[in-house]
Amino acid sequence: MSFFTKFFVLLLISFPLFAGGGSIKGKVTDKATTEALIGANVVVQSEQWGAATDLNGYYIIKNIPAGTYTIKASYVGYESFEHKDVVLKNFQVVELNFELESDFILQEIVVVDKKYFEQKSTNTCKVISSDEIKNLPVRGIDNLIPLQSGVVVQDKNIFVRGARSDETGYYIEGVPVQVAGYEACYSYIKPNAEEYEKVDENVFKESFKTPLSTFAVDVDAASYTNVRRFLSSMQIPPKDAVRVEEFINYFDYDYPSPDNEPVKIYTELSKCPWNKDNLLVHIGIKGKELKRDQAGPSNLVFLIDVSGSMQPENKLPLLKRAFKLLTKQLRSDDRVSIVVYASSTGLVLEPTYGYDKEKILDAISNLEAGGSTAGGAGIQLAYKIAEQNFMSDGNNRVILATDGDFNVGISNTDELVKFIQDKKQKGIFLSVLGFGGENLKDSRLEKLADDGDGHYSYIDNFMEAKKVFVNELGATLFTIAKDSKIQVEFNPAKVKEYRLVGYENRALNDEDFDDDKKDGGEIGAGHTVTALYEITLQDDIEEINQSQLKYQVIAIKESAINTDEILTVKFRYKDPDGTESKLISQPVLFSSLKEKPSINFNFSAAVAMFGMILKDSDYKGEANLDYILELAEANLGEDEFGYREEFVQLVENAKRLNHFAER
Repeated sequence: MSFFTKFFVLLLISFPLFAGGGSIKGKVTDKATTEALIGANVVVQSEQWGAATDLNGYYIIKNIPAGTYTIKASYVGYESFEHKDVVLKNFQVVELNFELESDFILQEIVVVDKKYFEQKSTNTCKVISSDEIKNLPVRGIDNLIPLQSGVVVQDKNIFVRGARSDETGYYIEGVPVQVAGYEACYSYIKPNAEEYEKVDENVFKESFKTPLSTFAVDVDAASYTNVRRFLSSMQIPPKDAVRVEEFINYFDYDYPSPDNEPVKIYTELSKCPWNKDNLLVHIGIKGKELKRDQAGPSNLVFLIDVSGSMQPENKLPLLKRAFKLLTKQLRSDDRVSIVVYASSTGLVLEPTYGYDKEKILDAISNLEAGGSTAGGAGIQLAYKIAEQNFMSDGNNRVILATDGDFNVGISNTDELVKFIQDKKQKGIFLSVLGFGGENLKDSRLEKLADDGDGHYSYIDNFMEAKKVFVNELGATLFTIAKDSKIQVEFNPAKVKEYRLVGYENRALNDEDFDDDKKDGGEIGAGHTVTALYEITLQDDIEEINQSQLKYQVIAIKESAINTDEILTVKFRYKDPDGTESKLISQPVLFSSLKEKPSINFNFSAAVAMFGMILKDSDYKGEANLDYILELAEANLGEDEFGYREEFVQLVENAKRLNHFAER
């Protein structure tokens, strides 16, 4: 290693020792249980400085200029707390601890049966301070590594307690780095194995040449919760992880309920917030509400991944808490079975009625992670149990829960898709829950749910589990309309161009709309589906009418010119047990243009802009984070569960990252 390289590495490590300003450090805990809160945000108010707590609840904010500050700690599901008038001097370290209380959203006490110490964990961590480095008999940090307990250096590879060299991670001031001092092979942090499908975003289309826009409805919201995981940890999410339509559809909108049909169409027209020269069309679909006593009984099979990768707190332990929530919502005539898969597959709970909740809860509590992810006949067994206990007048569903690195018994993707689709035709649906990070196979999980006529949810925290299994249980479990599709026909005499915001991976061919053999999306009880179109108005009809071909007449109908209609929304769906589709439609009139749009319109536009900024969309126009905050804060509405307020916090987090400032 050259002298200059060593000098540069030492200089980087020494920077914090000579930096001006002071530091604030401490710990964030749950006031009731005293347990550490992992990933809590601690920020210096009115400034762009902050930190997230580590696995033990500790945080540190360095290099803060001398002054008087307000320090705020926040965590999803807890009331925020502020230390005011904190005086900080240069080179001073102030310790501030926070004890946060559960806020009104929780509404219940949760007993966690997870042991505080992970006895089966094979992870090991050693922290070496700058003081220790100074006292060690070494000439440079490249000689430091072999002195540590359990470390072996061989052939310029580094092995810690027998682990492979690529399983060793190194951090300086919390930042992952490669190891200096070894020329041939550096140890490195295991690469992130998350997978996202790359999708080209929708472009503007000319309504005269392409008057129809067709797509399957999508009420999944996994993209939003997954990106929330990144932003809550003050990390930049991958662009391909952002699906704007799932951001929009994470939130419920106050649409009028259907009268006689299972669904009702809602539309609104106003100026486009991110491009004032254009208009924005807001389309909403509202599914009818369904009271629990109106729905048939449920036959549920939990298919749970218990492989070794599921050990972390945000995987199997969180999964167990989530399924316990669902169990507590069961009615006496509901039925639950549990199938697990790892190195082997097994039925850990035979079909059990909802009145015997203690038996179901005990089976969930006893789940443990271990072994490789070779699921054997996992999914076959789950569907077999569902078929054996099929309820002709009820809801039959397999719920797959995994971190995504799974092999449920059918290795060929095409075979797995065909298997799931065949079972769907027999009335057994598949819903998918994703947990954890670093290994999340987002694109695979979404496709499985789509093929199984179910929903794909990503559970990043306990509050999201409560949203899916308590607040929106009817929508999660009970389908009121299947194979649902939307087709919008634009009037070329009124609309010159249009662009659908999101839904890229749900696009259909125009002819698929009337084809009952083509799969669509599903709408659950009480669900809302929202889609946005940015449009430009037609400014030259004569040019279109003058365009002539030898064998065709190119012209716009006189009726299209004289009508007030700018487009027509068509919605096609099947009843949950039906085979023939039904059609409803509704035109949008230019005279309906609103100067002051509704809360629904404004908030959905704010969410769409945020998604486009995170995705670095070519069509984000004048969108910026400050404008998004202004628009969202002014249109929170009733916000019963605090989801919209939390959205505002995520935008604030994005601002602190600075990465999106220039977007």
